[in-house]
Amino acid sequence: MSHASMSRLARAAWRGSSAQQGLVEAAGLAVTALPPQSADAIVLGGGHNGLTAAAYLARAGLRVVVLERRHVLGGAAVTEELFPGYKYSRASYLAGLLRPQVVSELRLHDHGLKYLVRDPSSFTPSLPGSRHGGKSLFFYSSTEATQTSIAQFSARDAERFPAYEEFLGCMRRVISPLLDGPPPDLTSGNWRRRLASLGMARDAAIAVAKTPAGTLASLAELFTAPAAHVLDRWFESDMVKATLATDAVIGALVSPRTPGSGYVLLHHVMGQVAGRPGVWAYVEGGMGALSNAIASAARAAGAHLHTNSEVEKILLNEAGTAVAGVRLTGGLAIAAPIVVSSATPMRTFVELLDAGALPPSFTEHIRHTDYSCGAFKINLALSCLPQFACMPDAPPGVPGPQHRGTVHFETSVDEIHEAYLDASAGRPASRPVIEMTIPSALDNTLAPAGCHVASLFVQFAPYQLSGGSSWADEAFKTAFVDRVLDIVEEHCPGFRRSILHIDALSPLDLERVFGLHRGNIFHGSLSLHQLAYNRPATGYSSYNTPVRGLYLAGSGSHPGGGVTGAPGRNAAAVILSDDGGDEVAWR
Repeated sequence: MSHASMSRLARAAWRGSSAQQGLVEAAGLAVTALPPQSADAIVLGGGHNGLTAAAYLARAGLRVVVLERRHVLGGAAVTEELFPGYKYSRASYLAGLLRPQVVSELRLHDHGLKYLVRDPSSFTPSLPGSRHGGKSLFFYSSTEATQTSIAQFSARDAERFPAYEEFLGCMRRVISPLLDGPPPDLTSGNWRRRLASLGMARDAAIAVAKTPAGTLASLAELFTAPAAHVLDRWFESDMVKATLATDAVIGALVSPRTPGSGYVLLHHVMGQVAGRPGVWAYVEGGMGALSNAIASAARAAGAHLHTNSEVEKILLNEAGTAVAGVRLTGGLAIAAPIVVSSATPMRTFVELLDAGALPPSFTEHIRHTDYSCGAFKINLALSCLPQFACMPDAPPGVPGPQHRGTVHFETSVDEIHEAYLDASAGRPASRPVIEMTIPSALDNTLAPAGCHVASLFVQFAPYQLSGGSSWADEAFKTAFVDRVLDIVEEHCPGFRRSILHIDALSPLDLERVFGLHRGNIFHGSLSLHQLAYNRPATGYSSYNTPVRGLYLAGSGSHPGGGVTGAPGRNAAAVILSDDGGDEVAWR
């Protein structure tokens, strides 16, 4: 029987039990509730993509169960109070890529989502006595104010900056329609999926037609060229180029001088916040509040959400051709004809399925996926705001423009490239690349009055280390953290004295805590050979897999990593199309 024809009585019973679950969760007892023994769809992983898929499937009337291994929902988009009174966005730390359709269709603002837009969005200090003479670079929401800041370093760069922004805007408008469904394919799938593909291709063609001549050639270059090559053509100031180049290496073990790093730069300007394209924001309450809003939408639609529920095996039918459900650690089995995994491809296909369940060529492809990344995350509880040496007259303890946005400590592309060279040789960077944010400068819910939390996203720290070193060695890990803090201390004298608590997450910790294979924050690198039709493997870019009823809805599927919600939304649309739904959600 199609899920579309499920009886009203069964739906009412399921929604009633979901309402009871909501009362249990409100009382803080969710971890004690047992999942039901059967469902229409099981979602593996309560990260933002898994929750998004669950919300859409539940809205369509399916009985949905979400199973999250950890004690908290959200995956890498979580808020955790690890030190009394201080709440960290422990892994993901900024919102800006969440698809606007997800926000509007799930009415996330009604479920508690509140963006805190940052202005300025970026701050790059220089040291007094350096070649930049203690001058600072700010990127504001006002183009004119940003130009004034850039003009300190280059009048030519200030003049060209608006054209550069429009250049990225053109690229964004062309690519954006292609994020909201599987890569267009008119040769496979049922008629609904082919029709949706046709619509996506049409929307992209219309976007191209509205752009200046040569846009496609520029897009091809941006996809394939080193980011530094593109930036060199636009700008002359090292300070400006270094600040912009950081977007080309976030979460990627590449240099701005690596071919293809231009795409990583583009990937990080694809989003929008409150209707403003390319903007990044904090979420009031931390990134966990974003996940909680999606969870609330899913629960309101009837989904059952369960924490402390680790799946140890995806179960197949007797013929081994289709999913039959899952088995949890502890032995509980849940039957379902649909299993939606928001875990990594490695976890989904290699660790949760029996050997031989997949074609050998597919399994080998998954095993050899590039998971290089080099990310390291440090969360800090601070007794006071940092005071920057380049701004000695700033009133202490008062959040200023230097505290609101992302703080960059690199003043040349060479610094980023040299850090990459260390990591590519299996060594943590001798001078790490750091993005520091202080969300409590805008969000007073995260720390006690007068105190703050800081997030340091650090590159380059390779998962695979040379010379017998290991991230499991606490002394080795602490030495790298000290290296990072030394850089901040150099710019902010007294910073170390303000630190009350440190939560340091090496690539190994990111793997163990959040299930990110080899510490890759994108479930697989955003290399050109692992995008679109090849994500996660050729022939399986439409969220389907070689096993009937098993779908991939995490960042390891199209369009890739970041807190976008796109894989979850798109996968749900495919599932509903395959199940005989009357419409395809991504259209």
